[in-house]
Order: sequence, then structure tokens, then C-alpha cells
Amino acid sequence: MAEDRSVDVAAVKHRLGRVGVWLASASDAPAAVERPVVVAIEQLGYCAFWFAETPRGKEALTHAATVLSWTERMLVATGIANIYARDAVAAVNGAATLADAWPDRFVLGLGVSHAPAVTSRGHDYGRPVATMRSYLDAMDSAEHTVPVAVPRLLGALRPRMLELSRTHAQGAHTYFTTPEHTTRAREILGEDAILAVEQAVVVGTDVEAARATAREYAARYLSLANYRNHLRELGFSDADLDGGGSDALIDAVVPSGDPDAVAERVRAHHEAGADHVCVQPIAATLDDQAEHLRLLAPVLTT
Repeated sequence: MAEDRSVDVAAVKHRLGRVGVWLASASDAPAAVERPVVVAIEQLGYCAFWFAETPRGKEALTHAATVLSWTERMLVATGIANIYARDAVAAVNGAATLADAWPDRFVLGLGVSHAPAVTSRGHDYGRPVATMRSYLDAMDSAEHTVPVAVPRLLGALRPRMLELSRTHAQGAHTYFTTPEHTTRAREILGEDAILAVEQAVVVGTDVEAARATAREYAARYLSLANYRNHLRELGFSDADLDGGGSDALIDAVVPSGDPDAVAERVRAHHEAGADHVCVQPIAATLDDQAEHLRLLAPVLTT
């Protein structure tokens, strides 16, 4: 089925704004630790707050509700809600409940996750595009009593999932990628669809220390087949992918530097076609990440 035409995509783009925040660590932090960080992020002027869903972390929709309750204006987006964690009817009803309670402030990011995370839950990991298409069709067919249109984005990197993001959703959310990929994604999505790009960064001018931090973060993704295939399509070789990642790959996917250098990478994504870039500072603790977002705010939120 086609996307829900009642979603005003242009209005969603406007509300998302140009720059947001993506924090994987928020899904593991106790509420008492996460809440002041989220409040501070909104006060710094960031337009949207994104977080992950993992088998060990917070359930995505209830997590979204807590963040929405702590904030006043900032959009909240799942990046991504795992389709294997709830059936299509639960996704429709849960997302509509949030959108009804907090109008125009929730974006449902959906994804197929990764085989190890899915099989560990006791599910079989299906073919990603076909499984996602069936799930979206089931969402569109579900009857629910809260008639609220919820914008949805698909976690997508490769061409077929990006195409599905254009035809069955309001756009795509990309992760662990480069401005060159953003150009390709925009070509597939067309001009109208939303393209929200995650960009991990290390704030610091010690190049070797920053690369070490970036490699520790990147190790998980470089072990997953879908990210490796994605990076190969961008021209990286197996030599770049192995051994913790070559300097060229690490610098391309997880850039480092002072706030101006980070802002330059964000601008590169916007120039390549991104509507929204959600920045994920890589640091040891959630408080450290919050401090880096404070340092970045003057060049990212103005």
C-alpha cells in the first residue's frame, strides 16, 4: 500500500528542523540520569531527540512517552523501533497513542534491526525488504480507534529499502554513513521524502585519541553484514573494513575535530540532500555526551 497521504511531509520536515541529537546511550540510562540530559538538550536548541531500541534497553514507545513528558517542544523519534519487538497492530496503536497525546511531536522510525539481535529474541530473521513491506502493509490495514496520522521513516541504507522508504513511508533514516551516501539516498528518495541522517562524531582535536574512540564505537557495526555490504557499495574494501577499520574509513564515518569541523560535516550532509542531521557525540558517559552537545550547540543550532 502507498504511504499515508494525510501526513503533511513538508510540515514534518519543518518541525524536525535542520539538526537534532541521536543518543544510543539514552536507551540504557536510568530515567533519573537521562531526564536532565534530555531537558538540557531541548534548552540548547536542538530540534529533535532520537534514540535506539535494543534487546537489553528500553522499549521504544514507552521510552518515547517518557521523553515527550519531560520536554515541551522537541520532536521525539525512534531510531529505530524494531519491527520484531511488536506486531504491526501494536505499532499502529502505540504510535497513534503518542501522536494523539503529544500532537506533532512524534516520529516513528522503524527498522528490521540485525539478525543477531532478532534471533536472540527467539524470532527468525526474514528477508529485510520483504519482511518490512509485509509489516507496513499490515500497519496500513490495521483498524484503530485513534485516527491520528503518524509520520514514519524506515531505517534504510541500501537501494531497495530506500525505495520502500519512498513508496511505503514518509522517508528514510540513515545511520553510520557518509555524505556521499546521502547524495545517493536523496536520488532514490526523490525531492519530497524526508531524509534524516545520523552522524556520529568525536569532539576533540587529538586525532589518534579520537580515532581510538571512534574505532571502539565502530567495532560493532563493522562486524555486521548489512553495514559491511553498505560500506562496500560506497567503495571501501575489505582491507578498510577489517582490523578495526582503516583510518580512511573511520575518518569518513565517524569524523572528529573541534565544533567547527563537526559543523562542516553536518553542512556536507545538508548540501548532499539531507533534510535533518541528528548528531551523536561518541564519549564515555551520557554526561560527557551532553557536554559535547553543549560545545556544539553554538555552531549547530543557530
